[in-house]
This record gives sequence, C-alpha cells and structure tokens, in this order.
Amino acid sequence: MALTGAKMTGKKIRVLVVDDSAIVRSLIRGTLSQHPQIEVVGVAADGLEALTQIRALRPDVVTLDVEMPRLNGIAVLERVVGKAPVNFLMVSTLTQTGAQITFEALNKGAVDYITKPQPGNQSGLPEFRKQLIEKVLTAARLRTGRRRAPAKVAADDVLPMLPPNQTRGWTVAIGISCGGPQTLYRMLPAFPSDFVPIVVTQHMPAQFTGPFAEHLNARCPMNVREARDNEPLQQGTILIAPGDRHLRLVRRGAQVFTRLDSGPPVSGHRPSVDAMFRSVAEACGPRAVGVIMTGMGRDGADGIVALSKAGAHTIAQDEETSYVYGMPKAAVETGCVDHVVPLPQIPAAVSKLLNMTKRRASVTAKA
Repeated sequence: MALTGAKMTGKKIRVLVVDDSAIVRSLIRGTLSQHPQIEVVGVAADGLEALTQIRALRPDVVTLDVEMPRLNGIAVLERVVGKAPVNFLMVSTLTQTGAQITFEALNKGAVDYITKPQPGNQSGLPEFRKQLIEKVLTAARLRTGRRRAPAKVAADDVLPMLPPNQTRGWTVAIGISCGGPQTLYRMLPAFPSDFVPIVVTQHMPAQFTGPFAEHLNARCPMNVREARDNEPLQQGTILIAPGDRHLRLVRRGAQVFTRLDSGPPVSGHRPSVDAMFRSVAEACGPRAVGVIMTGMGRDGADGIVALSKAGAHTIAQDEETSYVYGMPKAAVETGCVDHVVPLPQIPAAVSKLLNMTKRRASVTAKA
C-alpha cells in the first residue's frame, strides 16, 4: 500500500473518467489533461460503460462517480478490485449520503476520494483541480498488485483487540490523512472499551466527519464520535476533529478539555494535526502518545517535535503499511520519532508505552 520508490517517468498515467454528469466529466478531463504526466484515455457515463472501458483501455487510475444510474460506483468496485491492476479514486457529493457511500467504497477497495465542487462555487475550483491532480498522481503510484480486495478487510483484516486496560490519566493523539479512513477502520477496533481517551485529526470535509465517526462507532468497542467544544476527555472515548475546526486540548487542574476553533489553517489544514499535537504537548506533556500515520504532505511533523520536547512518546507508521508515506516520513526526518511501527503492531505499541517514561521505554516494531 505504500508509495513505490520509482518515479513515473516517460510513461504517462492512463486515466479513465467515470461520471454521469457531462459537466463533471468535462471538468475532470480538462483538469487532468493539462498535466504532462497524465493522459485521459477515455470517459464513461455509468458503471456498465466503465466496466467495458476498463477491460478495453486498461487504465492505471479510474476517477469513479459514487452515485450513477444502471450500475453505481460500489458495484464497479465489487467487480474489478483484486481482478485488474487499476486504482480507483472516488468522486463523491458533499452530502451525508455521499459520505456514507464513500466510506463503503473505501472499504471495498477505492484508494482515496475527492468531493465534487459545489454548484456555482467558482472559488472552490482551483483547490478541487489541485487536489484532483495530486490524488491521481498518488493513486497511480500505489502498488495495486499488493492490495487485497477490501471486501475481506471488513471480515478478517481487522487487528486483534487488546486486553482490558487499567491505565488512567494518559491521552493518545492520532494524526492521519490520505488512506486514513481505511486505516482507522482496521486499527481503532483493536482498542478495548476501557482504553485511555484518543483524539484524532483526519483531514476530511466538514460534512464527512460526523458520518465517519458514526461509521467507526458501529465497529469499535470504544465510543467514537465527533468532538464537541469544551468537553472533558473521558476513558473509553475516541473524539474525531470536526472537518472545519481545529481540535485542541487544554488543561484545567486535573482535567483535560477539548477546544474547537475555526481559526486560520495551520500547516495548510483545518483541522490540523500540528495544531492538535502542539496542544496535546502543552496539556498532557509526558503522559501522552502521539501517532503520525499515512498521509500526503508534512502536517504533524512540527507537532511531533513539540510532543517529543514535552516528553511524550512518538510513533510513526512505517512506509510499507502506509498508503502514502508523506506525513510519517516528514515526522521521522525531524529526528523526534521514537518508534517506527507497522500498522498491525501500532495498537500494541501504544498500549505498551502507557505508564512508561521515555527513559525506560523500549518498544520495537515487534511490540
């Protein structure tokens, strides 16, 4: 699932555009055609046409509409993932229904998603075009041959649950982006219902974080929900940063509370992993574990430095199990990551670090 080391040189990335809207097809095709490394080899208006085009054109990446007549995006994934060397980027509507279907698509094998720009919102088009190109380039570099059909992820690829937890007074903070929904869907069910509070910043649109939390809550022993402002952290609870606000922590006496704010983006994002990590460093100091996971860019790297200086433990997901080794790599390069750990071993590594001072901590990739 990690990015390959080889760069895409010479050979262009072949992309098939699938959407039932002629306007959206034109927007995606026009945007991608402007990039020198990308060739749009075809378009399709529905899922049935997409299946025919995939067989005939053998694209590297398919931008796939979620909701279509005759055959929708989910049905296309069920028929292709694991059977053809192609990666799917879902193109979804910015609605709760679009979010729910998108998360289902990610669990069935799509590598990432992008939300369609709102009708009439011309100001959002430059950011959409930028993200579309970045995500297609990233999808093209993912090693399709190594991915299993994620229909199996829901059944047998979830990590084993940790034993009951007796630790109190600690906080775990997780920063994650591209590949995050699939990764958290695997990892978070491993934490038992009495585990220490976990706060998560996942780069995601505001309309998606509520359904995302509900999606995880249905699967996890811990209580998962979107964070609210000024609430105390509680044992057995996972709080997800709302998609349009920073999630920070503040201490008042012995209790730690959330603080949500709509201030400017930090490290290019709101919510920002750096903003969350820095606040965790200030509020929790050495009684915290910071985990930086799959994602593009370097959001979280500066926060990892702050956590390390405060005496907190720091973990980065390894390259082999990351969808995109951008954020973890940037964090590792700071020299402030204590442990680089494969995804299947992160819950056990986190659990082992609780109640250990940094001087005595001894967790390896085989924790």
